[in-house]
Amino acid sequence: MSENRKPLLGIVSKLPSGTALGNSGKTHCPLCFGLFKAPRLLPCLHTVCTTCLEQLEPFSVVDIRGGDSDTSSEGSIFQELKPRSLQSQIGLLCPVCDAQVDLPMGGVKALTIDHLAVNDVMLESLRGEGQGLVCDLCNDREVEKRCQTCKANLCHFCCQAHRRQKKTTYHTMVDLKDLKSYSRIGKPILCPVHPAEELRLFCEFCDRPVCRDCVVGEHREHPCDFTSNVIHKHGDSVRELLKGTQPHVEALEEALAQINVMNSALQKRVEAVAADVQTFSEGYIKAIEEHRDKLLKQLEDIRIQKENSLQLQKAQLEQLLADMRTGVEFTEHLLTSGSDLEILITKGVVVERLKKLNKVQYSARPGVNDKIRFCPQEKAGQCHGYEIYGTINTKEVDPAKCAFPIDIEKAKQTASFTLLCKDAAGEIMGRGGDNIQVAVLPKDKKDSPVRPMVQDNKDGTYYISYTPKEPGVYTVWVCVKEQHVQGSPFTVTVRRKHRPHPGVFHCCTFCSSGGQKTARCACGGTMPGGYLGCGHGHKGHPGRPHWSCCGKFNEKSECTWTGGQSAPRSLLRTVAL
Repeated sequence: MSENRKPLLGIVSKLPSGTALGNSGKTHCPLCFGLFKAPRLLPCLHTVCTTCLEQLEPFSVVDIRGGDSDTSSEGSIFQELKPRSLQSQIGLLCPVCDAQVDLPMGGVKALTIDHLAVNDVMLESLRGEGQGLVCDLCNDREVEKRCQTCKANLCHFCCQAHRRQKKTTYHTMVDLKDLKSYSRIGKPILCPVHPAEELRLFCEFCDRPVCRDCVVGEHREHPCDFTSNVIHKHGDSVRELLKGTQPHVEALEEALAQINVMNSALQKRVEAVAADVQTFSEGYIKAIEEHRDKLLKQLEDIRIQKENSLQLQKAQLEQLLADMRTGVEFTEHLLTSGSDLEILITKGVVVERLKKLNKVQYSARPGVNDKIRFCPQEKAGQCHGYEIYGTINTKEVDPAKCAFPIDIEKAKQTASFTLLCKDAAGEIMGRGGDNIQVAVLPKDKKDSPVRPMVQDNKDGTYYISYTPKEPGVYTVWVCVKEQHVQGSPFTVTVRRKHRPHPGVFHCCTFCSSGGQKTARCACGGTMPGGYLGCGHGHKGHPGRPHWSCCGKFNEKSECTWTGGQSAPRSLLRTVAL
C-alpha cells in the first residue's frame, strides 16, 4: 500500500497571521497550563488534557437528537445509531468558551484525540533537548533516536535492538537533535478497535479513517481507499468551507478593530467631557460660593442696619421714658408733699414740661421688622459668566400703596385688572408670593358671589379676572394680608352686552310717524318738500331698514345714539308698524 500522501499544510497556511485552526500550534493546556497530556479536541475546537476534562463537573441535559448527536469522538463511530427520542445526556462546559459539550457514550476518553497537539508537544519537547520524552518501546529511558519508518522514538538500548531485528534492520534512524527543524514528528495513529493496526484507509460510506482489519471486517462492503488517494477531494471540501469562513473572520476582525477604535474614541471623549464637567463644576461652585459670601455679607449689613435702627429707637424711647418718669415723679411729689404756695410757685414750670412731654411723637411699635426672606428661585444675575439664583428680600407689601384701575364692565364678558403691589416706600415689590384675597359680590344678590381668578406674575403684579353673569352693580374686595388695598372695596357697574335702542327698527320715518313733517330720524335722512325724516327712495334714505334712534342697519346691535346730535329727544317720535 502506497502512502505518498501530501500534508494539508496548505489549508493552515491560508489563515490570517496570528490565527490558528482550533488549538493547532498550541502546546499547553488552558486548565493546568502544562504541556498537553493525552489532549482531547472538543466540538468547539478547543483542546484540553484528558485528565483536566475528567476533573470538570459534568451535568445532565436532555438530548432530543438521539443517535444523531453532533459529538465528535473516535469511539462513537463504532456505536449503533439510536432512535430519535428524549435521552439523558451527560455534558460539560468548555473551560475556554463555555460552550456545551455533549459527551459520547465512552465519556471523556471517547472524545477525539488532538494529534496536532500531540505533534506540537513532541516538537516542544525536542526543542527542550528531549526533556520529558521517553522511549515508545520501553517507556522508561530517555529518547535518543527516532525511526522514521516506524515513526517511533527510541532510547539507545531499544535502538540497538531495533537494528538487530531482520524486519527493522534497514529502517531509517535519525538523531533526536536532527529532528528539531522538522514540522511533524507525530506518532502513527492507530485504530481504536484494532490497536495493532495503523489507520491508513478511509471509508467513504462511513466517512471516517479505518485500518486494514476494519476493511476486511465491519467495512467489507463499504467503498474504501488509501488516505493518500482521497485526501485531495476531502481537503478541497475543507478548503472551500474555509474559503467561505475567512471573510467572516476578516469582517469580525474589522468589526473588533472598529469597536476598539470607537472604544478608544469613547474613552477620550468621556475624559474630555469629564474635564469640561469638572471645569464647569469648579467654576460654578466658585461662583456659587462667591454669591453665597455676597448674600451673607448682605444679610449681615441688613442685620446691622436693623439693629442700629432698633438701638436708636430704643435709646430715644428710654430717654423719653426717663423724662416722663421724672416729670411724673416730680409732679406727684409736688402734689402730695408741696404746700399750696409751693405748688402755685412751681406750677408754671411743671405745666410747661408736661405739655412738652405730652406733645412728643413716638411710635409704640418697633421701627423695623424681622421680615427677611431668602428667595432661592429668583434670578440674581450672573457671576463669572454663570447664571446665579437666590436673593435676600426685605420688602414687605403695604396694602395702602397697592393700586389697580377701575372700569365699567359688560355682562357675560371676562373682566380683568392688574394689582400692583408696593412696599411702604412706594417701590414695586418685584416678587410674588403674597396672600391676595379677591371677592366679587353682586349688590342685590350677595349670596351669589362671582368666582375670581388670581394669577401671580412673580414680579409683584397679580392678574385678576372674573366674569359677571348678569348686569348690575358689583362690589369688588381686594385684600393683601387680610387688609384692603387702596380704593378697596370699589363698585363696578356691569351693563348688558349690547346697549338697547330707544327708537324703532323700521324702513321709513315718515310712515312710522303717521305722516308728520316734523318727525326726524336719527340717521339724518331728508325728503323734498320740507320733510325732515327719511323715506322710501327719497334723498337721504339709507336704502334698507334701520333704527330711527341711531341709524344702525343691524337689528341686533348696540345703540350709539347720544342725545342732542340730530334733534331734541322730545322730537323723536316713532311708531311701530
